[in-house]
Amino acid sequence: MKTGLEVLAAREFDLLRGKRVGLITNHTGLARDGRRTADILAAATGVKLAALFSPQHGPAGRLEDEDYVPSATDPATGVPLYSLFDRINGNEVLRPTAAMLSGLDALVYDIQDVGARFYTYITTLGYALEEAAGAGLEFIVLDRPNPINGRDVQGPVLESKYFSFIGYFPLPVRHGMTVGELARLFNAEKKLKAKLQVVTMEGWKREHWYDDTGLPWVDPSPNLHSLAAATVYPGSCLLEGALNFSVGRGTDRPFEMVGAPWLNAQACAAILNQRPVRAVRFIPRKFTPTWSRCAGQECQALDLLVLDREGLNSVEMGVEIIGAILKLHPKLLDVDSLMPLLGHQETARALQRGDDPVDVSGRWHRSLAAFCKKRAPHLLYT
Repeated sequence: MKTGLEVLAAREFDLLRGKRVGLITNHTGLARDGRRTADILAAATGVKLAALFSPQHGPAGRLEDEDYVPSATDPATGVPLYSLFDRINGNEVLRPTAAMLSGLDALVYDIQDVGARFYTYITTLGYALEEAAGAGLEFIVLDRPNPINGRDVQGPVLESKYFSFIGYFPLPVRHGMTVGELARLFNAEKKLKAKLQVVTMEGWKREHWYDDTGLPWVDPSPNLHSLAAATVYPGSCLLEGALNFSVGRGTDRPFEMVGAPWLNAQACAAILNQRPVRAVRFIPRKFTPTWSRCAGQECQALDLLVLDREGLNSVEMGVEIIGAILKLHPKLLDVDSLMPLLGHQETARALQRGDDPVDVSGRWHRSLAAFCKKRAPHLLYT
């Protein structure tokens, strides 16, 4: 299996020769031998690497969600390194500006995604694609795998009222697409008319998980430490909006454990283990986060033990957890705080009413079918 970067290198960077290039990347932009995409392009014959751009979490991927990243100079290449997650004079900088793009012929995108709608790297992809279209620049995506496979499409489709930095486009929570395919979808559906090219992978199939690729795992952000965490992330992260609830940040297994000081974990696990939630068991335990939500407080928690990742619908799992918590603690979980991530008002209201979560998730089928039809022309792999 070869990533888009490896394929382009085998083609001797034909798409970039003679051009001044800006590269949108971070610590996940690596060749199989560990070399950075930035260093590879800087050394490529006929290619002028003129600018680097980093997304949320910074070029090394170590900064937390709320930490803005200042622009700087890349020490290895001496190239300007512009932050696409910065705040200057009180204003957020989340997309390339005209000054950053000045003198460039093309933007290249090489970042590893995790396959969930609210992961901000794909918002950065969309914003940069818009700016490249407006500036008349070529936009080249070096494709990488969807780590939780490109087959499964799950969860409610984002409603337009909830568009934000964690919700760029009306995607389901688990979209089942690569970043190259998403770029094609964004470009077509938003009528951007960008000069887009995707350097496709070789040997990747839609049913592949990340550990099928032979690529080494690199934490894509500070709190996703494994493929196991990425597998449950589309469901467990739905709870992150609640200010009095922990999704395991500040522990050794973020997103694989969720809880709160007020949660009756024994009763919650008992409810969930009797529910028709496929391929996962809920184990009551305790943890004390060292930072983030509920820091320093002992939390009763659910340990999410995946029995069969192929059979798991992680978003339905998340909705089941929300439903069980509301049944036990209806006044302690603020459903409205979940809306930026859930992004679907009827789902939230149905859970507040106490509707069966199976019925709630069943109401997504029509919109999921419509999304799958919309995405179909933009898929690149069998």
